[in-house]
Amino acid sequence: MSIGVDQVSFHHCDVRDEKQVEETVTYTIEKHGHLDILVSNAGTAEKPSSILELDMSNVDNVFSTNVRGVLATIKHAGGAMVKQEIRGSIICMGSTTSVLSLYTSLAAYTSSKHAVLGDVRVNCVSPHGLATPLACRSLYMEESEIEEFFSSKASLKGVVLKASHIAEAVMFLASDESVYISGQNLIIDGGFTAVKSL
Repeated sequence: MSIGVDQVSFHHCDVRDEKQVEETVTYTIEKHGHLDILVSNAGTAEKPSSILELDMSNVDNVFSTNVRGVLATIKHAGGAMVKQEIRGSIICMGSTTSVLSLYTSLAAYTSSKHAVLGDVRVNCVSPHGLATPLACRSLYMEESEIEEFFSSKASLKGVVLKASHIAEAVMFLASDESVYISGQNLIIDGGFTAVKSL
């Protein structure tokens, strides 16, 4: 599925700054006429540490991006959709840590992802163990090491989670094919959370 390069534009936005979020929504409407879909995908994680060594400035940064940023994007994009009477789709990016407390060394990240799932009345996509540059930096691992580690934990064997799998789920939730799906958390984890005990 492709929306076409002629339908795509870029506008830098730091979601921690509500004014930038508002300006980005305004830019989008001015450029494209309306806003149908929001994918709130900005996120960050702190460096792994024990709770006793937790750097609270890192916690502030994680929550400012992963929770406050999500709420700001929903506020302004959702407001624009309502104002223009658009039957839109809002998708927030969560994580398998939205439903399982997997990493005690990433307390702020795990808490922030629980918050995304907890109170936001939109759809959420929660992938598990994607080898992104952020994950490589946070876990001090190479891409291949992360893929091997998380693939070994999944129930579904022979498939490695890639960004394209997540993009396809987001495109589905953004499309008319999911018009009656709301308030759901689509977990993309190869069956990991289905068999992992809380």
